Amino acid sequence: MDQSSIDEFLDEVVQFKGERVLFDARHLRWVDPNGMVGLLLAGSVAGETLGMRPRIELPDNADVQGYLGRMGFYSHAQKVFECEEDTSGAVSRASDVLLEITAINTNHDVHEIVDQVQGRASAMLTSKLGYPSSSVIPFSVMLSEVCQNIIEHADGPGWVAAQAYNWAKRLGRFVIVISVMDRGRGFKGSLSDEHSARYGDRWSDSTALEAAFLQGLTRFADPGRGQGLQQIRKQVRKWSGLISARSGTARISQVPEWDDSLPMVDGMAPLPGTQISITLPAVVGP
Repeated sequence: MDQSSIDEFLDEVVQFKGERVLFDARHLRWVDPNGMVGLLLAGSVAGETLGMRPRIELPDNADVQGYLGRMGFYSHAQKVFECEEDTSGAVSRASDVLLEITAINTNHDVHEIVDQVQGRASAMLTSKLGYPSSSVIPFSVMLSEVCQNIIEHADGPGWVAAQAYNWAKRLGRFVIVISVMDRGRGFKGSLSDEHSARYGDRWSDSTALEAAFLQGLTRFADPGRGQGLQQIRKQVRKWSGLISARSGTARISQVPEWDDSLPMVDGMAPLPGTQISITLPAVVGP
């Protein structure tokens, strides 16, 4: 479960019409921050729809169990799912955790996240990705802005997680993957009061994403507000990274040359909230 498969999984959850839900993760063999946070989001959405917590069967692979424990997945899962006793004592030695799964509800949460990450980020950005030491501050600002989006626009629960790992099969180098997801109003819901009238019949999830992602529109009247996503996109582009945002039925992406994602995907299932994924690759050697 990663960025390449999470949309299909979330679409199935949103469209499920049964009376009870079982998330069978017993055969899961690989999961990244997008997969873990997406699983929490899916369980939260299913629970709200059904009026009861869905059940989850945890992975039987020891490496995946250990990694989920190291990322703090089990403590969050117990609030979303009916699940077995956790196995959080096991630690995955193969993972480089930048930020364990963390709930975002207040501005204080965002400040604590940035404080917690700065020390680890300094080591990982320089040793794993080959970035200069000066990259730590813009990285911290970027992380703060993407988390702040939940506080300012979502009005719903959210989570963030980040990890560095060797993307050997796909890219042949280390990457840092950041995933931020919430179950709030999404871009269309956040921007509708201020901006829907000017778009008329063209107003949709994809239009709202383009307005926020490309044009910097915001629901706030203050000059300068709404520039967070613009600055995040600029920084991700500087580092040759991938940034993708899903809201409702659409996903928009800023795609680097090493990836083949579509810039815009529409017509997906109406998933509540916003899901942002950032992948930052290591510098290619001379």
